[in-house]
Amino acid sequence: MTTLPDRPRTALLVIDVQNGVLAGAHDRDGVIANIDTLVGKARAADVPVVWVQHADDELVPETEAWQYVPELVRRDDEPLVHKSYGDSFEDTALEDVLAERGVGRVVVTGAQTDMCVRSTLHGAFVRGYDVTLVGDAHTTEDLTQFGAPAPAQVVAHTNLYWRWQGAPGRRAETVTTEAVNFAP
Repeated sequence: MTTLPDRPRTALLVIDVQNGVLAGAHDRDGVIANIDTLVGKARAADVPVVWVQHADDELVPETEAWQYVPELVRRDDEPLVHKSYGDSFEDTALEDVLAERGVGRVVVTGAQTDMCVRSTLHGAFVRGYDVTLVGDAHTTEDLTQFGAPAPAQVVAHTNLYWRWQGAPGRRAETVTTEAVNFAP
C-alpha cells in the first residue's frame, strides 16, 4: 500500500543495537534474541537487512560502545547506514539504500524506543513507506530520573500508538516477532 511507486519490497531495519546503547536497556537479551530471529527470517526470505549505526559524543566511531552487540552479526553484503540524528533517514544514505532495493515497506527494530526508533518510524511514514514496528524487538534505557515513564511503559505506549497510525496510501502496524510476515 506504500505511496512509493514501483517499490514492492520489504526491508528489515536494525537500528542502533550498539554496546553503548543497550548497556542498560530494558529486556536487552530478549530484544536481541528477537532481532536475531528476525534477521534470520529476513535472510531466509531474501529480504534486505539494513543496519543503522549511530555516532555522537557518547558513541564515538570505532570505540567499544559504538560497536554493534556481539550477538548480532552483519553480513558483508548487508548495507550499513551511519547516522548522527535520531531519524535514520536524516542526512544519511538510507533512502538511497532502500530505493536501490525497491523497498516501500520497512520493518523496524532496535533502540532506543523513545528516541531513534520513534524518529525513524515517523521519518519513514512521512516519506511514504508502510511501516511495521516489531513490538517485542525494540527497547530503551531507564530515563525515569528525567521524568520519563519506566522503560516497559515506554515500549508499551509506543506499540499502542503506532498500531493506530494512519495516513492516505500508507499502513502502520505493530506486530510481534512471531507475527512478522516479510511477504509483499
